[in-house]
Amino acid sequence: MEFNNNKAIYLQIAEYVCEQILLGKWKADEKIPSVREMAVEMEVNPNTVMRTYELLQGKHILNNKRGIGFFLADDAIDQVKQYRKTSFIDDELPNLFRNLYLLEIDFDELKSRYQTFVSQNFNALKNENKQ
Repeated sequence: MEFNNNKAIYLQIAEYVCEQILLGKWKADEKIPSVREMAVEMEVNPNTVMRTYELLQGKHILNNKRGIGFFLADDAIDQVKQYRKTSFIDDELPNLFRNLYLLEIDFDELKSRYQTFVSQNFNALKNENKQ
């Protein structure tokens, strides 16, 4: 994984974990990669992954079963959506609105581009998950 220098690595790993959940690659009550496995996969220090897992545990997305490992919470998808939505609205949306205003992009153009993006990137994924 390539990391962005503008954001803490543990937060970027949290985004990756959340994306795996939202895409249906990791299921509720399923064991997720151990701290060491994830650290090897991400090429980071295990302490960084542990910080990520502790953050997500605090957000009720992960549960730690002592001696067994980390598992997704029953309602992990809902918790991820709530966490990501709050982060997006607080951190990213103000910049998006600023750019829309400065570049004079109206909501009709934005809607059209959004619909194109979804159809090109996620319709195949939805069909894949239904099978």
